Amino acid sequence: MKNIIIYTDGACKGNPGPGGYGAVLMYEKYRKEISGGFRKTTNNRMELLGCIKALGHLKYSCSVELFTDSKYIANAINKKWLNSWKKNNWITSKKEPVKNKDLWTELDSLLSIHNVNFNWVKGHADNKENERCDVLASNEADKKNNTKIDLEYEKI
Repeated sequence: MKNIIIYTDGACKGNPGPGGYGAVLMYEKYRKEISGGFRKTTNNRMELLGCIKALGHLKYSCSVELFTDSKYIANAINKKWLNSWKKNNWITSKKEPVKNKDLWTELDSLLSIHNVNFNWVKGHADNKENERCDVLASNEADKKNNTKIDLEYEKI
């Protein structure tokens, strides 16, 4: 099984507002950067999409060390919130529907393929790869001509 290192980040100019995600995937001497954006979305959706798009690039089942500056994501996985949400029919401990269920189900599906360890890193703290992901995500959010629609968020 290949050992992959992934860094991800999401950005939003306003929340909601134009947003983007960025990810850096590393395997041995290889490195791949990916990014994308939407005309209107939320920061949490972009954080999730960074993870989803990065894991989706893997062609085979892999062992992954994934680094994110999103406590929302790291805690949902490491504190087993995702497991509880699924068990409770996508209802939180506060008896509210889970936000971003569409993306959480997509991420959960990818987690059944790959062995992923989620690591939280402090954002904007001179972590080279986290900073690169922030640039990728922010550049996407800053694009003036971004017309891509986050269909689930905009409900079009």
